[in-house]
Amino acid sequence: MDTRAKPAYDNRDDDTRMTAVPAPILALTDLATRLPPRGALIGLDLGAKTIGVATSDPDRRLATGVETIARTNFSADAKRLLALAAERTAVAFVLGLPVNMDGSEGPRAQSTRSFARNLARLTELPIAFWDERLSTAAVERELIAANARRDRRKAVIDEHAAIFILQGALDRLRNVAKPQKS
Repeated sequence: MDTRAKPAYDNRDDDTRMTAVPAPILALTDLATRLPPRGALIGLDLGAKTIGVATSDPDRRLATGVETIARTNFSADAKRLLALAAERTAVAFVLGLPVNMDGSEGPRAQSTRSFARNLARLTELPIAFWDERLSTAAVERELIAANARRDRRKAVIDEHAAIFILQGALDRLRNVAKPQKS
């Protein structure tokens, strides 16, 4: 089965169209069992105004930044994300899920889940969530430690948060794939 990204839209009038079968939305551990041996993952940090995008190498060892997308409307945002996935022959998406510190899900998490459901209608690529608690704060601390100016931090924070989210997911996927020692 070919699991590479297949854009589920045509280029007419920037419209998107639904796929016949929506992509599965899975827990990260369930995603591990569905992934082919090789293939990049796309990591997303969804913000109110921007979407940070990261990708992994085909062996899924290292996350690197791709870009920050200025959000306009869902159709345009999804079209860009699907194009990036196709360019990188991605096999899945990993979305950062902004869970509250007590483990509950607030409006931002609900918005992320809604985005995933809508994206799933446009692609066959599986979608998984990764708990992104404190990812932006950790990235901001790293950028401050690197003496990045405030305007520079603002320009790259979402992309770097996507890297942080995707790298955490990659590390977890590697641990899921390893047999447990007794």
